[in-house]
Amino acid sequence: MRIKFFKWAILLSAALMFAGCSSMMPSSDGNSDGAPVADASGDASTSGANRGGAWTGNPLDNPDSPLYSKTIYFDFDKSDIRADSVDMLRAHAEYLVANAGASLTVEGHCDERGSREYNIGLGERRAAAIKRFLEAEGVSGTQINTISYGEERPVDDGHNETAWSMNRRGELVY
Repeated sequence: MRIKFFKWAILLSAALMFAGCSSMMPSSDGNSDGAPVADASGDASTSGANRGGAWTGNPLDNPDSPLYSKTIYFDFDKSDIRADSVDMLRAHAEYLVANAGASLTVEGHCDERGSREYNIGLGERRAAAIKRFLEAEGVSGTQINTISYGEERPVDDGHNETAWSMNRRGELVY
């Protein structure tokens, strides 16, 4: 009796395993799990690029696009937009104007120097400066929210100019 039950259990589990596998039909590239696969040349392909190499995914995720950069750096104790951020911010403005349903949160950040209260205010001025720039480029103010984190969310925990320069920033969060 015990052997007969054991045989039936094995047969049933094998049938269930094969039945579960039959629902995983391969995609057009022969891949059933959606992971990148190698093409005939041996190169990996991803869902973001087609065979011609052009990006077909979200432009915000394209590493070759100015939209990929989402960090604006500021000088010490300043909230003025630096010249090296203008082109990137204009690209984001164009994207937001073309995609009226998109929204953005601008986070203002500071380095650790200064009081907590002062840095919250400075972070707010930095976020507001980015918002004003985008609005001047035609973006609707209703698409943009601002928040200041002051010194509370550093990207570099160091206590030197290199770390501080990385922490004096505005972050664009879609």
